[in-house]
Amino acid sequence: MTTPAKRQRLAPDQRRKQILAVARRLFGQGCYSSVSTSDIARAAGVARPLINHYFGGKRQLYLEVVRQMLVTPVSVTEHLPRTNPQERISIVVDRWIDVVEHNREMWLSAIGEGIGLDEDLDQVLLESDEVAADRVLEAAMMTDVVEGREQLRAMIRAYGTMLKAASREWLVRGTLSRGDLHIMLTRSALHLLQDVYPAVREQAGPNARPRS
Repeated sequence: MTTPAKRQRLAPDQRRKQILAVARRLFGQGCYSSVSTSDIARAAGVARPLINHYFGGKRQLYLEVVRQMLVTPVSVTEHLPRTNPQERISIVVDRWIDVVEHNREMWLSAIGEGIGLDEDLDQVLLESDEVAADRVLEAAMMTDVVEGREQLRAMIRAYGTMLKAASREWLVRGTLSRGDLHIMLTRSALHLLQDVYPAVREQAGPNARPRS
């Protein structure tokens, strides 16, 4: 049973953000089937039709919450120093861990949905993988890579799968500390970009047809 919130006047964009924040908390505490739009409306202090007005319904709201959780936010790669990939990726990983830590329950719920269960949810997961690849390439100063670009993006997407598994070890099992996770994710990304990717390109040979 959710505690009703006191109603207050908010601008449309603020109201939308408020509803999303409440939905993120409630879906994280329960699951999709256990949370109703009435629960969300009551906790947000709004009329239920307002949720439909902003999001179209419970399903669309849930997908937006998952997208918000899984698609790496722009803030993770904003204002990075023009130094080197090592420092930049370390900062990005630290910022990403902050996002996950502050939204622990919803993050675990979102990554637990899995591929193949829902076509729309699958699309959100695929979108999140592509955006994450963009963010990693930006942090590593490799956005202009042409040769083997799709191979490189495939490797980063595979790294993302490991990242999700490692986050469970930290958040659920407690087998990794935050510091352990930071070292693991930072050094794994650097190894992938600086050692594995060049080795794959070298194996392809000088006559390999570039992938774009």
